[in-house]
Amino acid sequence: MALLAILQYPDSRLYTVASPVITVDDEIRRLIRDMAETMYAAPGVGLAATQVDDHRRVIVIDISETRDHLQVFVNPEIVTSSGTATCEEGCLSVPGIFDKVARAERISVRAFDAQGKTFTLEAEGLLAVCIQHEMDHLEGKVFVDYLSRLKQRRILAKLKKQKRLVM
Repeated sequence: MALLAILQYPDSRLYTVASPVITVDDEIRRLIRDMAETMYAAPGVGLAATQVDDHRRVIVIDISETRDHLQVFVNPEIVTSSGTATCEEGCLSVPGIFDKVARAERISVRAFDAQGKTFTLEAEGLLAVCIQHEMDHLEGKVFVDYLSRLKQRRILAKLKKQKRLVM
């Protein structure tokens, strides 16, 4: 397993639309393991392959407090959604930035697991938010895209300042 580099906003590669996975094979399972290790080390609760500059439709999520309930979604698609919930979100690609985003409160998602088996999952609350957030990455969208232009400019300025302080 290997830690992968997480792309940082506003890297243009974050805006790449991911391609469907043709076959869930050993290469995809290795990507899943590496993504999980990267997510846990960051630490985060979700990671899309796009964020590690791999543009295939793969997501890993673990919202458990014990960090031992990894969920894998290959080629995820939302089948149904209902309600609206506004939650504060953050992102490993936009470190230190949090803001409110409105999303569906409940969703049903269909995907393949790490063994290539199809499953459907009903999700609500934090899990529903995480799935939608990570699926946005697969569509080349970052959560700050939901915010006003003014907020986006402020976030860019803050991230540039943080980067200068680190260097």
